[in-house]
Amino acid sequence: MLGVAVMITVLCVGLLLAAIRNDSAITGNLGTTNAQVDSVSWDRTIIRFATPDGVVHIPANGVLYPGGLVAGDLVRIEYDTANPELARVAGRTATLTLLPLGTTALITWAIASGLLWWIRHRTRPKTTPAPDLVPAD
Repeated sequence: MLGVAVMITVLCVGLLLAAIRNDSAITGNLGTTNAQVDSVSWDRTIIRFATPDGVVHIPANGVLYPGGLVAGDLVRIEYDTANPELARVAGRTATLTLLPLGTTALITWAIASGLLWWIRHRTRPKTTPAPDLVPAD
């Protein structure tokens, strides 16, 4: 159980660091434009946008931080001009990942702690209290 909790925590930290790295890449080579939301599914939001050179891009992994978007929306995005496949909704950053990742880690450790306590409590040997020894009068 402890190993699973550690693994989930490491994954959460890794996802946060990846989001920070992606934001840094976008900020380092910042391009902005409007994009149309083509589709929204549980795992990605697909957008379509054109760069100043006239090339239309549809990032395969979707847009970063897509909360609240629906198909057909026109949204302002920021993208990495060196890699237009990396795009985020304008004004949104990795700080949006703190709440879901932090909550996931917190709930994981709460469950792991409860289970570890329960396992330890159940496997602890039962002791019977010693009878009171009262001196005879």
